[in-house]
Amino acid sequence: MTLDNFNFAGKKAIVRVDFNVPLNENGQITDDTRIRGALPTLKKILADGGALIIMSHMGKPKGKVNAKYSLSQIVDAVSNHLGVAVKFAPDCANATDVAAELKSGEVLLLENLRFYAEEEGKPTDVSKDDPAYEDAKKEMKAKQKEFAKTLASYADCYVNDAFGTAHRKHASTAVVADYFDADHKMLGLLMEKEVTAVDNILNNINRPFTAIMGGSKVSTKIGIIENLMDKVDNLILCGGMTYTFAKALGGTVGKSICEEDKLDLVLDIIAKAKDKGVNLVLGVDCVAGDDFSNDCNTQVVPSNNIPEGWEGLDAGPETQKLFANAIKGAKTILWNGPAGVFEFDNFTAGSRAIADAIAEATEAGAFSLIGGGDSVACINKFGMADKVSYISTGGGALLEAIEGKVLPGIAAIKG
Repeated sequence: MTLDNFNFAGKKAIVRVDFNVPLNENGQITDDTRIRGALPTLKKILADGGALIIMSHMGKPKGKVNAKYSLSQIVDAVSNHLGVAVKFAPDCANATDVAAELKSGEVLLLENLRFYAEEEGKPTDVSKDDPAYEDAKKEMKAKQKEFAKTLASYADCYVNDAFGTAHRKHASTAVVADYFDADHKMLGLLMEKEVTAVDNILNNINRPFTAIMGGSKVSTKIGIIENLMDKVDNLILCGGMTYTFAKALGGTVGKSICEEDKLDLVLDIIAKAKDKGVNLVLGVDCVAGDDFSNDCNTQVVPSNNIPEGWEGLDAGPETQKLFANAIKGAKTILWNGPAGVFEFDNFTAGSRAIADAIAEATEAGAFSLIGGGDSVACINKFGMADKVSYISTGGGALLEAIEGKVLPGIAAIKG
C-alpha cells in the first residue's frame, strides 16, 4: 500500500516521524528542517479527513524521563506548521483514552518514545559483559513487542516517515508494523523520496558516476567504499582520511589525523580500485595549519609532505581542480563528507569547490544526492541546497543503505 493510494477518511493513523530537532538552551528549535520534511505526509492524512497520532524520539535519554528531551517543547511549532492545535500525550505508553477520543482532523503528539527502554529494545541496567545479559535481552525484546503492540492499538493504520531511524529495529520503526496488515501500513512521502533517491544511486545509475567520500577516518567508511567500488566510475576520497592514504603511500603527514593501523587496508583499497578500473582521486596538496583553529597560521603543501607540527585542514588549490574535474562530467553524483574542517570559515574552500562542481553538474542534468550530517550542514552553510537534486535526511540510515544493508524500517513495510 502507498500513502498516495490510501484514503485516511475516518481513520486514525499513527505516524513515526523524525522530530529529533536541535533545541537551544531555552528549548527553542534552531533548525526545523525535519519537521518541514514530514509535513506533506501529515497534511495528506489530515486533508483526507483522518486523525493523526505523531510519534518520535528526541536525543538519547536512555530509557529514562528527562525534561531536556521532552517533545512538549515542540508542540507549538508543530501546531503552527500544521495549522491545527496539536494535543499532547505526556506518556506515550499510556495514551489509549486520548487516542480513542481523537476526531477526524485532530492531531495528537506522543511524548518521547525513548523515555521507555522498550523503544530501542536494549537492556539498560545490565552490561554486555554480564552473564545475565542474554536473558535480560530476551526479556527486553518481549517487552519491546508489548510496547509496540500498545502503540499500534491507538490507530487503524501505520505510516513510517522517519528515514533517519530506518536502520534501527526499534519498536516504533519496525516492530509496530507487525501489528498491521499489508493494506494498513505504508511508507510516508519523505521516506518514499529517500528510498527512490538511494535507488537512483545504487540501481538506476546514469554514467559516469562520481562518489565523493569525506570524513576523518577511513575505518568508518570502509563498508561504503567497498560497496561503491562495483558501481562508481570515479571515487574521490577527501577529508581527514586523505592523510592515512598519504602515509600508506610513503608520505609524511605531520600531525594530521592518521589511522596508523589502517595503512594496509588503504593499500588494499588502492589495489581494488585499480583492479576494477575505478578512477581513484586523492588529494595532491592541502592547506595545512599549525593549530586546529580557524585563526592558525597556514601554508599550502603537498599532501604527502606536511611539515612536523602542521596538520592538513583542507584540500589545496590543485586538489580542488582535480576534484572539480572528476565531478563536472558526471551524470550521477553522491557526496558524503566534506573536504576539510568546513566548520572553520578559513577552511571551507575545498568543500565549496566540491559543492560548486556538483551544482554545475546538476544544472547540466546530473542526479546529485547529498547525504550524511556534515555534507548536509556544509551545503546548507553555503546556501546551495536548491542547487542539488536531493538532500537526504538520514545520516546513518543513508550510509547503511549505500553499504547495501537491508534497513529494518523499510523491510517491515515492504518485506
